[in-house]
Amino acid sequence: MNKGQDLIYMQRCLELAKRGLGTTYPNPMVGSVIVHNDKIIGEGWHKKAGTPHAEVNAINQVSNKSQLKESTLYVNLEPCSHFGKTPPCSDLIVEYGIPRVVIASTDPNPIVSGRGIEKLIAAGCKVETHVLQKQSDFLNRRFFTFHKKKRPYILLKWAQTKDSFIAPLPVEKNKAEIFWISNPISKQRVHQWRSEEAAILVGVQTIVQDNPQLTTREWKGKNPLRLVLDPNARVPTKSIVVTDKESTIFFTNNKTSTFSGNKKQVVLNSFSLDYILNYCYEKQIQSIIVEGGLKTIQSFIDADLWDEARVFSSEKRLEKGIMAPQIKKSFTRTEQIDSDLLSFYFN
Repeated sequence: MNKGQDLIYMQRCLELAKRGLGTTYPNPMVGSVIVHNDKIIGEGWHKKAGTPHAEVNAINQVSNKSQLKESTLYVNLEPCSHFGKTPPCSDLIVEYGIPRVVIASTDPNPIVSGRGIEKLIAAGCKVETHVLQKQSDFLNRRFFTFHKKKRPYILLKWAQTKDSFIAPLPVEKNKAEIFWISNPISKQRVHQWRSEEAAILVGVQTIVQDNPQLTTREWKGKNPLRLVLDPNARVPTKSIVVTDKESTIFFTNNKTSTFSGNKKQVVLNSFSLDYILNYCYEKQIQSIIVEGGLKTIQSFIDADLWDEARVFSSEKRLEKGIMAPQIKKSFTRTEQIDSDLLSFYFN
């Protein structure tokens, strides 16, 4: 198998892995391809935590299992070597005698982290690594950030007018009513993004002024866990995030109310982003999309606690209002969404 073919088949692994975006949490996105005599005889991807991994799905798709002893298995993340909700994939590869395995990324999870590769090599399997590693690491950037930085992946999102405002002044808008800057297509894209992240975070002022739902109602997908920064316990008792059925955590300085069911108040000894992110790490929350107001978003930027920002710029003008957050980075790429310009930034 030449290097060019390895790249082609690994690219296919990444395409398959992407299908699990938003559904594999807390597991990473993984795709696998099995090739025999330059022909794909099996492929699969991890669909949901607790279900078979990509390598298992690919092996199960092979009709003639005897061909596995003459095949190459491609996978974008190191095969697991431990018993979790499913058996180790490295054991299955060894069991079927697959002689060659090509891997993009080494698993950053300490319970794997090279052990899967070691097990394959010890069994006589020829292992090649780092094939399209950069692309693979980027695909699973939430998973890698969580395990390497011991905090969730932080994605900032906001919409601004052409003259760089994110909202009118409070006295110039109706209370608890959202002022829409971006267009309906952009709004739907945001709901798609919400379905892809573990949690969504806003400050209490956003709840007071806009009374948002913070759900994926315009996109088919799971609703993210809602996180509300409410140090002084100001969230209105009749707000949607309090009265509906969706899971919500309120971070505060003092316990002033008793939430039940899937509404929870977390009292912090020190109200800081570090403490909040430590709590999220302990609770296995791997990613957060921050959609709060200026103060909330800017606090993440100023603390250098962000990984990605997605900014919509519309053709609307306000002339006066609340200024947009200031980010000292150049955008990586842009995308036109009807009348809106979407810019992507990476930290």
